[in-house]
Parts: sequence; structure tokens; C-alpha cells
Amino acid sequence: MANSNAGAAGGGALYGLGIFGAWVWFWQQADGFWAHGLAVLEGIVWPAFMVYDAFKALH
Repeated sequence: MANSNAGAAGGGALYGLGIFGAWVWFWQQADGFWAHGLAVLEGIVWPAFMVYDAFKALH
């Protein structure tokens, strides 16, 4: 039985690495409780904007 979804996992792994990288970056820039909370939210959303800009540049 062949699994045809094996290639789709690579995109999720790359997106996950982007989230972790963004968390590290924004966490280091934050100073204070609310800034660290915002850093967590920015880390989740930031890779989506990066992918959008990459596709816009390719178009």
C-alpha cells in the first residue's frame, strides 16, 4: 500500500521551523510580560506573511 501524502509533510515541517525561528527572534526582542505574550502570537502568524510575500514575489 503506497502512501501518497508523504510529500505534504515537508511543507509542514518547514512551516514549523519558521514558527520556532520566529519565536526565538521575537522572544529575544521582547522586554516585559505582554511583549513576550505578543512574541508568541507573532511567531505563529509571521511565517504565513513570509510565505504570502514569497508567492507574491514569484508571481
